[in-house]
Amino acid sequence: MSAAAVRAAVVRLARTLAQRGYLAGTGGNIALRIDTETFAVTPSATDYYGMQAEDVPLLRIRDLARLAGTRTPSVESSLHARVFRDRPDCTWSIHTHQPVASACALLGAPLDVETSAARMLLGPRVALVGYAPSGTRWLAARLGRALRPTINAYLMRNHGILCCGTQLATALDTVAALEAICAAHVRARLLARAAQDARNRAPLTSLVATLDERRAAPMSRSPA
Repeated sequence: MSAAAVRAAVVRLARTLAQRGYLAGTGGNIALRIDTETFAVTPSATDYYGMQAEDVPLLRIRDLARLAGTRTPSVESSLHARVFRDRPDCTWSIHTHQPVASACALLGAPLDVETSAARMLLGPRVALVGYAPSGTRWLAARLGRALRPTINAYLMRNHGILCCGTQLATALDTVAALEAICAAHVRARLLARAAQDARNRAPLTSLVATLDERRAAPMSRSPA
């Protein structure tokens, strides 16, 4: 795709992720590769429903030099550049604070991916990236140490998640698959705790019911 087409694709993807509840306000960010040297990334502090293609900055992968666009690039641009440098097969990189997967990131443990359908999107496991402050080279370095050719989903401890992949058409399904396996993991932990904790069984089972409702009715938000 041309640079103009990629910038427009960033806008479309951001709005779709926001409508599905994976992005909110100005939180999270998206990057799409243009070629071996350049990528487009969402601008900082810009509402997804008001964002236009011309707002999307173009950056050089090697050093994050801004090549086009007047808006300030996402503070997490270094995360995405690290993905594109270390995973030359990847064409997209998405960082979200989606609810259940972000809760799993707080638990501080990697997850095995059990089903073949999810493995096609996520890989054999969801890796854990150790904590580092948002927007820092330290966080990008920690992600770099965790990146593997066969793993497309990462829990960033106390921060959120990052998904990446080779085909843009799989981006939404990958983010959704991660949320689904995280929901199953959290659900199993809640049920195990409820079985052992009679005092808190009612609120724990209520949380399980809430998770089940979310799975039965996929997240969707309309623009304000």
